[in-house]
Amino acid sequence: MALLQFKRRDERAMPVDPRVEAFLQGYSIEVMPRTAAKVGNFRTLLPAGTRVYIAHIDGTPIEEMVATAARLRAEGLEPMPHFPARIIRDRAMLADWIARYRGEAGVRQALLLAGGVSTPQGDFDSSMQLMETGLFDGFARLHVAGHPEGNRDIDPDGGDRAVMQALRWKQEFAERSDAEMAIVTQFAFEPGPVIAWADRLAAEGIRLPIHIGVAGPARLQTLIRFAIACGVGPSLRVLQKRARDVTKLMLPFEPDDFVTALAAHKAATPGFNIEHVHFFPLGGIQTNATWAIEHGGAAAVPAEPS
Repeated sequence: MALLQFKRRDERAMPVDPRVEAFLQGYSIEVMPRTAAKVGNFRTLLPAGTRVYIAHIDGTPIEEMVATAARLRAEGLEPMPHFPARIIRDRAMLADWIARYRGEAGVRQALLLAGGVSTPQGDFDSSMQLMETGLFDGFARLHVAGHPEGNRDIDPDGGDRAVMQALRWKQEFAERSDAEMAIVTQFAFEPGPVIAWADRLAAEGIRLPIHIGVAGPARLQTLIRFAIACGVGPSLRVLQKRARDVTKLMLPFEPDDFVTALAAHKAATPGFNIEHVHFFPLGGIQTNATWAIEHGGAAAVPAEPS
């Protein structure tokens, strides 16, 4: 049995599972410009150097994206903006975005994905086309999207043939690229299918490290709404089962069970290819950061008194 260490929460001793603590090291988190604007100082919430993905929702001006990246950089974090292929008009627009991010925010990491719109607004339809432009040459790190429960936008029949084909292509690209590459996934709520999916990728020769998506603490109704909107599949039943228990309906849902199961599997399975946690702070960034600290994630440096 793993020995438990202890941290404090509201003057009460809270056990910290060392397997979870190890699993949470180097976690990343996601923001949007409008949610980032509500945070007074990221230095007081996140460990220095934390990778912060900046979600680019269709219609968000590039100026707001770049300004958010520049602010994160100034506050000691590592900005990683999304590049959604289907909202990028052409190569010239892509080159302009990259130049702005690099010049104004020192961006050297990017998440490349198809994007949340079904019809391309320009020349690009997939993250692979973005990579083929060569415009990301020189980036230190490139991440691509993963879907442990499938993606019907890519495989409408509910299978995974097209998704697996794309991941094989990305594995081959990684082998000829100087950038560090990894797969960052949509969030899920059931560990068993996630473990099976990760093992399937390894068996198929896809060796890209996986950063598993985890929904941060939030009201159950909020999680269900986001899960449906984001196409979360079978593991949605975990939330639906909890929703039927009226004694838990108004309590916040926290990812303890999901994270603990994955952390325990990783500790017991050498070479397991899920390497890090990526948080979607659906209940708020401060709430998510507090949960991470209480479960062994590194703490931020306290703000100096003014």
